[in-house]
Amino acid sequence: MTPTLVRQHPAHVRQRARVDPCARARDWSEIQERMLVPLVEAVHERLDVGAQTRLLGLGCGSGLALLMASARGARITGVESDSPELLALARRRLLPDRAATAPAGARLVFGSPGDAADARTPAFTVVTAFDPVGCLAGDARRLGERLRSAVALAARGAAVVLTGWGPPERCATSAVVRAAAGAQAGAEARRDDLEEIAHRAGLRPDGSGRVSCPFGYAGRESAVRGLLSTGLFDGAVAATDRTQVVKELTESLHPYLRPDGTVWMPNIFRYLVARVP
Repeated sequence: MTPTLVRQHPAHVRQRARVDPCARARDWSEIQERMLVPLVEAVHERLDVGAQTRLLGLGCGSGLALLMASARGARITGVESDSPELLALARRRLLPDRAATAPAGARLVFGSPGDAADARTPAFTVVTAFDPVGCLAGDARRLGERLRSAVALAARGAAVVLTGWGPPERCATSAVVRAAAGAQAGAEARRDDLEEIAHRAGLRPDGSGRVSCPFGYAGRESAVRGLLSTGLFDGAVAATDRTQVVKELTESLHPYLRPDGTVWMPNIFRYLVARVP
């Protein structure tokens, strides 16, 4: 709360054996996901998400953004394509054993957006992708592929929200990624990335915004665990080894270390609202 934050994708399979996927999912859920709360809140407020909203969350991860939409009264469906461990955590949050406490009509699906299709369910009025693009090679292409099947499930005029990293000079975490991931880091975000993705999916841009999402951690150990859970350093781990990446990542955090030992990295994220024609 994705992507923080671009979480691991299937292309990064070589290093799966080197990590504990359950521990990684917990680090994402407990440390990293909350960093994007200001972005999620800004989008929900702009779209007036509420009781009349039927929301489809792409890359729902461990479900924090869905939980926030549900708290506003929305009927929610989440799709997670990469991590069954994250989806298991989302189910704990959103589909507890006591049915009386579960959000009405909540659905969670592992697979592609098409797997969320249900002839009995009305078309979605809002589609969100809170896994920001622009800091991992190929992330825009993957989002575009998911959007095409998601748009088919949305009502005419539905809002589709895409998110991305802001300018590198305004994202301290971008510098950390470049320093620790080196040649394995993805291309930097471009100004019109989100508009290009929307255009290729046949969507009509209808406004955008920027939101401050600082990454704050209790200390360097917490920061390293949270950042590694995003998947941004998977390429570097596969090319070298985890110990070396952890060492370089820890060193790259030094400029953002405060006197009290906490880590604080200011970041700007961008969102685009597009409409289904």
